[in-house]
Amino acid sequence: MDTNQTDANLLDVKHLRLFDLLYSTHSVTRCSELLGQCQPTVSIWLSKLRKELGDPLFIRTADGMQATPRADELIVSVRAALDALRQLTVPEPAFDPAQSHRHFRICMTDASHITLLPQLLAHVRALAPGTTLEAAHIDEKSAEALQSGEADLAIGLVPWLESGFYQQTLFPQDWVCLVNPRHPRIGETLDTPAYQKEGHIEIVSGTGSGLLKAALEQHHIRRKIVLALPGFLGLATVVASTDLVATLPRHIGETLAQINGLRVFTCPVAIPGFTVKQHWHARFHNDAGNLWLRGVCASLFMDRKVRGAATKDKLP
Repeated sequence: MDTNQTDANLLDVKHLRLFDLLYSTHSVTRCSELLGQCQPTVSIWLSKLRKELGDPLFIRTADGMQATPRADELIVSVRAALDALRQLTVPEPAFDPAQSHRHFRICMTDASHITLLPQLLAHVRALAPGTTLEAAHIDEKSAEALQSGEADLAIGLVPWLESGFYQQTLFPQDWVCLVNPRHPRIGETLDTPAYQKEGHIEIVSGTGSGLLKAALEQHHIRRKIVLALPGFLGLATVVASTDLVATLPRHIGETLAQINGLRVFTCPVAIPGFTVKQHWHARFHNDAGNLWLRGVCASLFMDRKVRGAATKDKLP
């Protein structure tokens, strides 16, 4: 079947509306009033409809315009077509967090598990008790997960999420050092010579780790790595029980220091900062649930200095 030829013969929506109204009212005059058209126009439409369907459809009688058997057969399909078209223009229902049972999946780093997730979970449970949250890793599959809808958001430093994605800055990050409060050699300050002399803990995963390594190499700073960790799990315990130094982004650094009683120093080496952003795919930009979740993250985590900044899209 030639679909192009079939599509060319599709009925006009206004003709379908006339069919439905004439079937109900039995009056061309009443149809013209309801359609906001003059009677000659409605008569022309009816003539075209009769020609397109190959049947008189409605016959003038003493009781008004009465449907032919063919019109009786077609009315169900006509009304179903009109209902389907009306559904296309019905706006998406508003997201009601109090009634929702949606499952939200957010790609984030293990640092965000410590710094962001507890507050986000508490807020979501209070506003949307029927929903569930899942924290997933940020990796090379995150872009595909966001595009497919398998994941809703990605929060962190994710520079490879570009074409087809939206992003919104939440807060800036610089770098700090954590040390044992009873460190035998580090007193009230931590300068670059002392930084180089001490043993270090290295976090080997994440985009931030790459930024740190590149900046240290640029400044010709070589650290003595005593322990390498894949993430932040266990880091605070190691720092609290050794004389090792850990260099990490400020947000996770200050959070771990507060929880574990560690000392925090601004990193003595000038490491470029970065911004933590939330990212989502353009397919779900207008999705009511996704929009609500993004709003929650922005209200909880967006720094006052960037609050109100326009969302930057990187659509092709």
